[in-house]
Amino acid sequence: MKKLIRIFQANNLFIKIFLVMVVSVIAVSIMITYNSIRMSTNLFLDTFSITNSKIMDQITERFNLFTNSIVSASLEVDTNGTIKQLLQVDHETASEQSPYYYHMTYEMERIFAEVDPNDANMIILSNQQDVFNMNYIKWPVDGELLANHDIIDRVEKSDTDIVYQFEQSEVTNGVPMVIASKALKLRSDEIYGYLFFSLTEPDLKKFYESYTSAGNNVLLMTPKGEIISSNQEELIGDSSLELLSYAEGVKGESLEYRNINVFGQEFVFLSQYIPSMDIYLVNLIDQEVVADNVINASDILLIAIAIVSLAVLVAFLILRKMTVSISQLVRQISDMARYQFNKPLKEAGGYETRKIAKAFNYMLNELQDYVQILMNTQDKQRKAELEALQHQINPHFIYNTLASIKFMIRQEKKETASNTIDSFISLLQNSLSNVDETITVKQELENLKSYVQINQARYGERIKVNYLISPDCIDLLIPKLVIQPFIENAFFHAFTKKKTGFIQILIANREDNLICEIIDNGDGMISDQLDNKTIKTKEKRQLFSGIGVKNVHERIQLLYGKDYGVEIESEPFQGTKVLIKLPIRN
Repeated sequence: MKKLIRIFQANNLFIKIFLVMVVSVIAVSIMITYNSIRMSTNLFLDTFSITNSKIMDQITERFNLFTNSIVSASLEVDTNGTIKQLLQVDHETASEQSPYYYHMTYEMERIFAEVDPNDANMIILSNQQDVFNMNYIKWPVDGELLANHDIIDRVEKSDTDIVYQFEQSEVTNGVPMVIASKALKLRSDEIYGYLFFSLTEPDLKKFYESYTSAGNNVLLMTPKGEIISSNQEELIGDSSLELLSYAEGVKGESLEYRNINVFGQEFVFLSQYIPSMDIYLVNLIDQEVVADNVINASDILLIAIAIVSLAVLVAFLILRKMTVSISQLVRQISDMARYQFNKPLKEAGGYETRKIAKAFNYMLNELQDYVQILMNTQDKQRKAELEALQHQINPHFIYNTLASIKFMIRQEKKETASNTIDSFISLLQNSLSNVDETITVKQELENLKSYVQINQARYGERIKVNYLISPDCIDLLIPKLVIQPFIENAFFHAFTKKKTGFIQILIANREDNLICEIIDNGDGMISDQLDNKTIKTKEKRQLFSGIGVKNVHERIQLLYGKDYGVEIESEPFQGTKVLIKLPIRN
């Protein structure tokens, strides 16, 4: 007895895991087998009912989109003054008919472009039996034959504005098609023409054909019980009042399947009424297909027994090999000094144990790296917050600006002094009162214009500034003072050799990014001053904001990530181009 206890204690981990696994595998296998046998006969029906209900909704939506496009096109035809005028006038001579056909075709092509799908056709028939056909291949109809056909009579007698008809006669050249017809009337109810939209049965079938399969059939049926389209082509043209009664019985109800017997066969039945076309969408699932997909209980039982036996055998062999080295690994981890994360484990034992030890050691290294990265990130964030606090106007800028205004007043440049004071006030308001981290492009532009006006008033207008701003970017948000440091840099460093030039500011939405470009034709910079398209030289505080151009790049990346920031291109004596890439923020 004691020997058994010692064996159990030595293999405690193995026995526990093995018993849990065996019990779990057997329990899961029993439950799966039981539920598979119990639910096999209903599973297929439930799956098809849920899936096909959604499919029926998708097919109905496609039909509704088609009818909506027809309604939209018919309204455009009805309200088109050119078509209405052309159809009411007789065009007897060739010189009259040529512009007549040209203008009619032009107006119809514009309207027909909105009809979906493209396989549809659009025809207008005048009272003089002139036919304007947008897709002649789909319906090569003769005007005289169409004018004297029953289609016209049914349109004129119908109470609805647009009449949907299924036709397969000499007027359609024997091709089955659905025709949406509309009489074009004046306010006096006088008919001046007829509008037709046609869709052949093969094109109509494209609405639902991709959802059909063997035993899963779709039918379109008129309120008279006539089948006008189906993936079972032998049913097209037949009538089934029995199937119609089932369809009418579920009209207006939620989609739920039921078992019916039609055409001498058992089917699972789903139906949905499409009021826009006044047709019934019917889904018939062959019961024999359902029976063929029912799971064989004996096969399930044999497979379950085989899986359980194999799983138990494999579990015994693998667990026996793993647990010895795992137990050693657990003891090694337990012996580690508390919080000594730099002490690695010995990578010994089986494959799994070595992997665990290796992963554990890797985790320790990653943890140390993560702590270091976290500390660096927090340090950068603190620096960025500190820089953000420095986004206040430099006192020297205030002193110099006030001194310049005073000098202007003494020189009796009252208008210039007044404008400079206004710009200075605006700049103070936006910089001191607005404590938000981000502002709109419009606000940034106002700050820039105020800043530029002050500098031009102080130093003259030898440097011109142009603004090219896309209207859709005006209300987008950008970090505060993200452009101003580059304008200031251009003013005071780009034109030391060249005395005149221009600065262009471009802001636009490109590929879902907000792009700000500052371009000058000044002195430029040599390649040694650029590193990976960012400023390499020692950071300098700006005269106005206290934030340097390099800090702008770091601040953007801290706010939005490594995909955004500042790129600078420059050539000596050619100028400098600064590109600021920001995300779209409304």
